[in-house]
Amino acid sequence: MDHPKIDVTTPHSARIWNYWMGGKDNYPVDREAGDAYIKAFPGIVTLAKESRRFLIRAVGHLAGEVGVHQFLDIGTGLPTMQNTHEVAQRLAPESRIVYVDNDPLVLAHARALLVNTTPEGVTTYVDGDLHEPDQIIADARNVLNFSKPIVVMFMGILGHLADFDEARAVVARVVEAVPAGSYLLLWDSTNTSEGFDEAQQGYDDTGAVPYILRSPDQVARFFEGLELLEPGLVSISQWRPDAEGAAAVDGYGAVARKP
Repeated sequence: MDHPKIDVTTPHSARIWNYWMGGKDNYPVDREAGDAYIKAFPGIVTLAKESRRFLIRAVGHLAGEVGVHQFLDIGTGLPTMQNTHEVAQRLAPESRIVYVDNDPLVLAHARALLVNTTPEGVTTYVDGDLHEPDQIIADARNVLNFSKPIVVMFMGILGHLADFDEARAVVARVVEAVPAGSYLLLWDSTNTSEGFDEAQQGYDDTGAVPYILRSPDQVARFFEGLELLEPGLVSISQWRPDAEGAAAVDGYGAVARKP
């Protein structure tokens, strides 16, 4: 049964990403828009899949080798496979994860997602808006211990904030709230291919919520004042890849520590 607030007449980015990643939580309108996007920019499917591989490697590194066991995943999108809590709790069962999204479809799926959390850990969803970082922080405080390191995650979400200064301010505000020794894990789609820009414009023209593609230099500015882990800001497929020679994709990201 459809959630009463879910609009199935307009394409929706979370559902389209779910489609590109091989998920089942999407509607004909999303598949149509997704296929049109692929036609204009075939690389989008690789980018979608690489974005999840980047999450798996980065969260795995932070929960495993680094030993940070609290994650604030803002703008989660629809669950697919190997979600943040699954990756973190497999390595550290006591990990606590707060997912934040304001999308009714995502929130409707939250209950199903939460059944597979570990007994020692906590996984919860918060209905929160990117434009209101103070409210996100306040809600996260109910679950996370803000006196211990937290991984703050913005995974392919900040293009929804059209104003770059606002996007930077939102990231800075959340990072400011977490203690020293916390980490920022962030990636975003970049305007590094002409076909990507054209495909995005075509998508925006459908009446869907637009998404702003930024330059790698702009993505780098989200990390100002933080200590980048090796290899720094790179195409996400090239951040500590499992295999050598991963082809670059049009999404840049990094992991950085708050000193």
